[in-house]
Amino acid sequence: MTTLFLPIGALAAMLGVVFGAFGAHALRGRLDDYAMGVFETAVQYHFYHALALVAVGLLALHQPQSTLLKPAGWLFVIGLALFSGSLYVLALSGTKWLGAVTPLGGLAFIAGWACLAVAGWRSLS
Repeated sequence: MTTLFLPIGALAAMLGVVFGAFGAHALRGRLDDYAMGVFETAVQYHFYHALALVAVGLLALHQPQSTLLKPAGWLFVIGLALFSGSLYVLALSGTKWLGAVTPLGGLAFIAGWACLAVAGWRSLS
């Protein structure tokens, strides 16, 4: 599991830097304030959950028997694709129907954090 989520998290963080720089330099002045705010929200949540993926990989080193770390990692990956991905496309294309996909990514993030919390709670006993 560590060999999976640690590099996925690092790659996601790298892409977060790329998208953040792209937004700050290439999109400034090209998107209206609403679209720019949407893009910035996508980058912000992208980073949070890239770091969550790195944490899942590192925690797996100390809790290799945990059955909840793997689902947590996959839920963060799904959340990144659905939440941040839909917001990136929405900001760049204006395709409004993608706004209906975004909450599904948010639910995946919430479920991922719940799995991580329970995994942490179980490690205390």
